[in-house]
Amino acid sequence: MSLYRDEAVVLRTQKLGEADRIVTLLTRRTGLVRAVGKGVRRTKSRFGARLEPFSHVDLQLYTGRTLDVVTQAETVRAYGESIVTDYPRYTAATAMLETAEKIIVVEKDPALRQFLLLIGALRTLGEGGHDPRLVLDAYLLRSLAVAGYAPALAECARCGSRGEHRAFAVHAGGMVCTVCRPHGSTAPAPESTRLMSALLGGDWTAADASEDRHRTECSGLVAAYLQWHLENGIRSLRLVERS
Repeated sequence: MSLYRDEAVVLRTQKLGEADRIVTLLTRRTGLVRAVGKGVRRTKSRFGARLEPFSHVDLQLYTGRTLDVVTQAETVRAYGESIVTDYPRYTAATAMLETAEKIIVVEKDPALRQFLLLIGALRTLGEGGHDPRLVLDAYLLRSLAVAGYAPALAECARCGSRGEHRAFAVHAGGMVCTVCRPHGSTAPAPESTRLMSALLGGDWTAADASEDRHRTECSGLVAAYLQWHLENGIRSLRLVERS
């Protein structure tokens, strides 16, 4: 038996047998981990309520043959308390958790930057200081950047020429100049692409001052770009688009 301790965000849970649960975790030091919480669905479970999505927990686990096993769980912060009662926040947070799980390709490969990014996004979302769509899009853009898929916004994605180009091509990697513009490109409003740059760079003053129509267009571009780079689409984004 190999015991280890780590902090984690609970991304997803699923039933196992009559009383257990499989918990998908993004941990600070270990990366993406799938573990079993034994007996956590029983009403007398010592820590079942702590192993819920959106929770930041301190865990002790031991390494199993296929799945690790949670032996202790302490709540660091329950972000769900301020998220689940508000539909726009809840759907945005759900899309974040699904993205975090899918953007990390290899289990138990340390992903500290992704962990810290998710913690920061959930905290910001819970505080309610910004439009949930903006918080989600900022998280998605930065998560892509950490994974090596940052969109080109200040230069042509193909030739590298700098400038405020007018066309955006998902399959080319971002903004493209008139010479490199491929078939299927879109022509978003300049304000929408500036909003993408503000969200990627953490300029919340500019982001909060943006108009709703540009936020909507920006969200569409970010969603299309994200789903192009992930093998499996983010199903929960459909709920965000309706909110």
